Amino acid sequence: MVAYERALGRWGSAVAGPQLSFTEVFESPGGTVVLDIGFGGGEALVELAETRPHEHVIGVDVHTPGIAAVFEAVEQRGLRNVRIVEGDVVDFLDRIPVRSLAVIRTFFPDPWPKRRQHGRRLIRPDVAVQLASRLHAGGSMHMATDDRGYAAQMREVCDATPGLAGGVIDRPSWRPVTRYEQRGLDEGRQAVDLVYVASDSSPNVSSSAPR
Repeated sequence: MVAYERALGRWGSAVAGPQLSFTEVFESPGGTVVLDIGFGGGEALVELAETRPHEHVIGVDVHTPGIAAVFEAVEQRGLRNVRIVEGDVVDFLDRIPVRSLAVIRTFFPDPWPKRRQHGRRLIRPDVAVQLASRLHAGGSMHMATDDRGYAAQMREVCDATPGLAGGVIDRPSWRPVTRYEQRGLDEGRQAVDLVYVASDSSPNVSSSAPR
């Protein structure tokens, strides 16, 4: 636990606080900033951070074992382009300046499959507006899920979000297969990938979405 806390202090960012300066966060100028929401076990985040060193990745999750696995990879592989936030991304959004992100990724977010749970899904209208406002013009939001109902909701919500345009795409060959996705494939579920691109008319929202 001591090692975890030490890594969190070195490679982590707090959920709450003033807006971030990515130059200070990553201790380097420039670079493409990616927000990776709900990275689970961390396999995709680590692989993409290693193969795309020009990307500065902020991963947000509440899953302590997954965060610990990413910290281990960061230190063993020297991934200086990764920072981690332990917490809920909705609570973290105020720290992200508007029009500052090149990419938002959320691969296999919790589908909350029961109908009464659907309001807890990440991709819902209030949060989608907040996420869109953090993308710079031409920035993209890439989602993947193997829950067909959630995929339909993602498409409906993003189609209705001002300043976003896109839809379902073929599965990119570069997207790593996570343990979660592989389990779904073994059970006969196919993933749906969606990409939406932000225009310069995306809403300029700066306050947190209601919970």
